[in-house]
Amino acid sequence: MHLFVYTALDAPARARLQAGLPPDVTPVFRTDLPDEAAQRAAFGQAALLLGNPPPAWLAEGPPPGLQFWQIDSAGFERYGQLQLEVPVANVGDFFAWPCAETIVGGILAHYRHLDELAVLQSRREWVGAPIRRQLRLLRGQHVIVLGAGAIGQAVRAQLGGFQCQVQLLARTDPQAQLHSKEELRAALPTTDLVVNCLPGSAEGFFSAALIRAMRPGSVYASVGRGNTTDEPALIEALQSGHLGGAVLDVTAQEPLPADHPLWLLPNVLLTQHTAGGQPHEDEGKVDIFLANLQRLRRGELPENLVELRRGY
Repeated sequence: MHLFVYTALDAPARARLQAGLPPDVTPVFRTDLPDEAAQRAAFGQAALLLGNPPPAWLAEGPPPGLQFWQIDSAGFERYGQLQLEVPVANVGDFFAWPCAETIVGGILAHYRHLDELAVLQSRREWVGAPIRRQLRLLRGQHVIVLGAGAIGQAVRAQLGGFQCQVQLLARTDPQAQLHSKEELRAALPTTDLVVNCLPGSAEGFFSAALIRAMRPGSVYASVGRGNTTDEPALIEALQSGHLGGAVLDVTAQEPLPADHPLWLLPNVLLTQHTAGGQPHEDEGKVDIFLANLQRLRRGELPENLVELRRGY
C-alpha cells in the first residue's frame, strides 16, 4: 500500500512517520522526487494521502486506489469543488490554541503599543511618557468573535482571562449569541473589538457595510481566512481613522506584495500567517495521520472527518 506524503516534513517528523507505519505501507515523499511529473505519478499510485496537494491534481478525480486523505491543515476551502467518495479528514483543533494565542497576543500588543515599543527599542530611541498616555486596556472590552469553531472557542477562553464580554457569532451553533448578519450589524456599534475566526467558505462575509457599522475607534482582528474580509473597505476604514487598528494574521493575497498599503499603515499589526506555529508542529501532523490510519484499520471512522463541498 502506497502512502504519498505531499507535506514537507522535517527530519524528526519523517522518522516518526516511518517508525509508526504498518509494514505493508510504503511512504513516498514528494520532497524526494525530482520534478512535478514524478510527483504526480507517485500521487496517482496513492492509497493513502497526507497533505494538501494542488487542487488541479484532483480536478479529474482522486487516485483510483485512494482509500483515505488526511489534510494537514484546519482549512480546506480550496478543495470546495471536489466530490470524493473516500474519507477525508482535517487536523481538527490542532491549530486552535496557537492561533488564538497569536491573535490575542497581537491584540494585546496593539492595545499596549508593544509593537511600537519594539521598533523604538531596535532604534535605541526612548519615548516613554507620550506613548504611555495612548495605552488602552484589553480588560473588560466588549468583543464579538466571528465563528464558534475550535479557534473561536479558544479565543473566547483566552479573552476570558481579561474579563472581556465576549459574544460568538455562528449561524446554528447554540453556544453562539448572534446568528445572522442582521444581529451582528445591530451589535457592532457597541463593540470594542471584532475577532474574525471564519473559515474560507465564508467568503466576503465581513463586508464593507459591516465595517462601516463598527464603532468608531474599534479594532478588527482576523485569524480566519483572508478572503472572508472586504480588504479594500478595511483599508479605507483604517486610513480614514474610522477604525482604531487591525491585527491581521491573514490577508487576501499571501505573501503580501511589497507595495501593498497594509505594510505602511501604522495602526496595523501583521503576523504573516504564522498563528498556527507551535513546537513539534510536523510531528503533531504525523501523529494525527497515524492515529486515523489505526482507526481505519480497525474498521472505525477517522477523527475530524470533513465534507469538502460543505466547507466543514
